[in-house]
Amino acid sequence: KKGVPKKEIDKGYFEVNHGLKGDAHAGEWHRQVSLLGKESIDKLRALGLKNLEAGIFAENITTEGLVLYELPVGTRLKIGETIMEVTQIGKACHNGGCAIKRSAGDCVMPREGIFTKVISPGWVKPGDSIEIIQ
Repeated sequence: KKGVPKKEIDKGYFEVNHGLKGDAHAGEWHRQVSLLGKESIDKLRALGLKNLEAGIFAENITTEGLVLYELPVGTRLKIGETIMEVTQIGKACHNGGCAIKRSAGDCVMPREGIFTKVISPGWVKPGDSIEIIQ
């Protein structure tokens, strides 16, 4: 459903030219899958927002240990069984900013979140490794 935070699931199937099966944001466009680093979420926690959990920014995948926003467009990632290609870094906020931006005065998704398209399908589950392959 659009407009609501996402909840962690046991595993998700990512379809070619679509994204996460069952996700309202999926479809035949360049922003099929959204990723945000735990480190980016931690920046807002440091500003005093303590109840930020994975999915609060509507990201499909929360990563750890990668500086996502430094990956060039076109970079390919092996995530779980899938291969995804980075298509966009950041995005404009809707209507002057989300509830997080209004509360904290900042939001990391517009600068640090990235978007990918699915090149090779498969399952992704929490704890799967992410490998830069190109």
